[in-house]
Amino acid sequence: MVLVQSVPFFRKLFHVTSKESCLNMRHAILPVPTTMNRLSETRQAKLSSCLSKGASLGIMLILGLALGLGGCAGKDQSTHTLEDLEKGEEPTLEESAVGFALIKGSPNEGIGVDDELFDPFDDDPTGAPIEEYDPIEPVNSAVFEFNYRLDKYVVKPVAKVYNFFIPPDVQQSFSNVFQNIRFFPRLLNNLLQAKFEGAGIEMSRFLINSTLGVGGLFDPAGIMFELKTPSEDLGQTLGTYGVGPGPFLMVPFFGPFTLRDGVGFIGDGLLDPFNWFILPFVKTNSIPQLVQDRSNIRTIRLGLTGGEAVNLRAINLEKFQGVEEGTLDLYGAVRNGYLQQRLNAIRE
Repeated sequence: MVLVQSVPFFRKLFHVTSKESCLNMRHAILPVPTTMNRLSETRQAKLSSCLSKGASLGIMLILGLALGLGGCAGKDQSTHTLEDLEKGEEPTLEESAVGFALIKGSPNEGIGVDDELFDPFDDDPTGAPIEEYDPIEPVNSAVFEFNYRLDKYVVKPVAKVYNFFIPPDVQQSFSNVFQNIRFFPRLLNNLLQAKFEGAGIEMSRFLINSTLGVGGLFDPAGIMFELKTPSEDLGQTLGTYGVGPGPFLMVPFFGPFTLRDGVGFIGDGLLDPFNWFILPFVKTNSIPQLVQDRSNIRTIRLGLTGGEAVNLRAINLEKFQGVEEGTLDLYGAVRNGYLQQRLNAIRE
């Protein structure tokens, strides 16, 4: 009698225990929804980080591939032979101090192979004397000496090796890419100076070279369509509106400026969309940015800046001949030549 009455109790106990066991087994095999959500968010964060790093490396690989393919298809010889590297000739001024300090046509634009270089010994074509306001000349002279030695012992030797392995056509293509992606500040400064024809040429050059020129590697706009115009920067724009040059400055690693041109150089950098959308100065959620990892941005910027400097130096290895032998005041010649060039650029 007792056994019979206890049977329903055991049945009920067995049923409950079996149900709880099944639930526990199901939870052990399948994660609960909250756990799955957390795993999904973690995976998405890791995937986003990998994509950011992959994009950064991809940009560097694309540039390297462009140079490599161009090298294979370029000229068989560079402008220097191996014998030139083995001679170890003493650098002269035109390839060192003047080469490093005056290698730019404007504070933010490099000169090309066919661009005209200014002569520090030429007089102002208008006959008006050039004001050389240099209140911190001892400091500027010391910085100039630093730039001179930096170019003499670091930049030029690296540029010589680079020039031996990289054909001139590839060097020019590399320079063309930087010239092409920085078109917007030049376009805007043409508009600010009411040079509408120049603005139209800048826009046309960008569109043509970005398409027919394969992203700016080549210059069909200049070669095929003869679309050329002087580069305009914010320093020239300020000069056009009557802002004086201010004191002369020699900046480490960058070379000569005036205070006005230094402000313009910074302004042109802020106006460049490349510095906001591709390799941004600052991280912001309101602007879509290709590379977001700050360490990758610093690495890529350092590589691109160094590569551009060496490439530009290699292009101009044969420039500035005879300047060192023709002057006793090297720093004064550089200062005078730079001020002439900037004055002429504003008057164009």
